[in-house]
Amino acid sequence: QVQLVESGGGLVQAGGSLRLSCAASGIFFSINSMAWYRQAPGKQRDLVASITSVGNTNYADSVKGRFTISRDNNKDMVYLQMNSLKSEDTAVYYCNTGPPIGSVLPWGQGTQVTVSS
Repeated sequence: QVQLVESGGGLVQAGGSLRLSCAASGIFFSINSMAWYRQAPGKQRDLVASITSVGNTNYADSVKGRFTISRDNNKDMVYLQMNSLKSEDTAVYYCNTGPPIGSVLPWGQGTQVTVSS
């Protein structure tokens, strides 16, 4: 059974940091590109960062230099270190497979990140 479980969100002041985690099960994790997406209220879900099976990373312009995606293929985990958080980073964050195949797995519940200004 495919399952994605995100955790690590919370309420943080602007300028603060959070580290999100995503546990994947039921997939051949190590061969898949993985990614973090986010959805703010009333907006579409957008790609934030992605990491290939061999560790190559890409970021949305809005988070470059502030966010870092990483993965642990031994634990089937993907992480998102978020620094210098801004109010516009407030959203529900989700993990899923990434480019080039896109998000093809059932979405998890996500983890809420709220940044207060």
